[in-house]
Amino acid sequence: RSFAEFPPVGAQDDNRGGADTRRKQNNKFSLFPMTYLIMALQLILGLTLLVGLHELGHMLTAKWFGMRVERFSIGFPPRLFGRKIGETDYQFGAIPLGGYVKISGMVDESLDTAQLQDEPQPWEFRAKPAWQRLIVMLGGIIVNVITGIVIFTGIVWAVGESYLPASAARYGVVTNALGRQMGFQDGDKVLEVNGKPLTAFDDIYDPDALLATNATFTVERAGRRQELPVPANILDQLAENRDEAALFVAPAQPFEVERVLTGRPADKAGLLPGDRVTAINGQPVAFFHQFQQKLKDHRDQPVQLTLERKGQPIQTSVTVEKEGTLGIQIKPLLHLETRRYGLLEAIPVGTKQAFGVVTANVKAFGKIFKGEASASNSLSGPIGIAREFGGTIDWLKFWRLTGMLSMVLAFMNLLPIPALDGGHATFLLYEMILGRKPSESFLENAQKVGMVLLLGLMVFAFGNDIYKGLF
Repeated sequence: RSFAEFPPVGAQDDNRGGADTRRKQNNKFSLFPMTYLIMALQLILGLTLLVGLHELGHMLTAKWFGMRVERFSIGFPPRLFGRKIGETDYQFGAIPLGGYVKISGMVDESLDTAQLQDEPQPWEFRAKPAWQRLIVMLGGIIVNVITGIVIFTGIVWAVGESYLPASAARYGVVTNALGRQMGFQDGDKVLEVNGKPLTAFDDIYDPDALLATNATFTVERAGRRQELPVPANILDQLAENRDEAALFVAPAQPFEVERVLTGRPADKAGLLPGDRVTAINGQPVAFFHQFQQKLKDHRDQPVQLTLERKGQPIQTSVTVEKEGTLGIQIKPLLHLETRRYGLLEAIPVGTKQAFGVVTANVKAFGKIFKGEASASNSLSGPIGIAREFGGTIDWLKFWRLTGMLSMVLAFMNLLPIPALDGGHATFLLYEMILGRKPSESFLENAQKVGMVLLLGLMVFAFGNDIYKGLF
């Protein structure tokens, strides 16, 4: 049911912040065996936890409704060890990248349909009402969502939430089309919102402030204060510019390279963590938005980068990818501060962060389907995920990535693909709406098609990881 080998989309989006252990330059396989082992163990620990909880959600809801659970497996066959307790055989499989629960009377990935030839028995999945079967199919997804929320809430409670003080945005703002329609200009410094001094930069996006009567922004422009009225139709403008709405202005951000993605142009050009890009083709780029724009202007073209490395200037050539990227993650250099939360205060913040993972994946899939992002650059398989954990043990990072994977696992399993929970749920909704369910032969064939699709995606994800590691 839970295919944890699904790649998280956007995990390697270019030019985003992120931290990881960098592999030695120009030697793709120079990591010590212990480093590989730590990566693998963190991946296995995270997936075992998430898959176990996911399958527990299926099993508990099935038993709750009186269904017989024949097998509860973490990992795929062959069987390593296990124990039968009551009617259920609990086991660990040798392939720790997924798991399943075998429920009597259900067409699942085992494709064991022999029992379906007989009349439905009261303890079987197929004998229960559709609404009960739907809850069972969504049980794993619900548990993964709860797990993600709990993890993110715990992190927020334990370490707080970083934010940018308004005073730290000393270089002013960067605007997009929506921001310019609202009257902002690049370099404006936002001083007040509705006459109230701005303390945290994110307060610019506060819906209560934007929707207030006669709402205004006070900015400093060329040394003078200026009032910018918030348009009365701000809701319409935000809806029409949904992709840009959250960032109609953003802080102008100096930056440095935090991580270089293996096999991408930046890696081949010799960029290292800590490098600061100061110019492209001799034209200064002091801020990240300038860097991005220059790359977009030179898609699929070679450019000359000027870097600052440990105070020394360095020149290197690199060819920009067709997406206008180089294959780096960046570290913003504006100073952040930390908000601390009590447990009850942390719950809504953690919930928002958890669902933000799903939103990011939906947007990333949209870009892939539109051809605006490369699937090979945006998708990661187990090897790529293991690299995200890194070759050293950082528990905060481990739990943050595990929380992300829990939400990704929930999202991917909700997709209406046969053999996934979302596929089963789709057929159940069909049955509930139309009053009749698909035939057992149709469900069996759909399961086979779904398995082929999933295996194809697995092969792509593994192959993509290996290709990026080699080249």
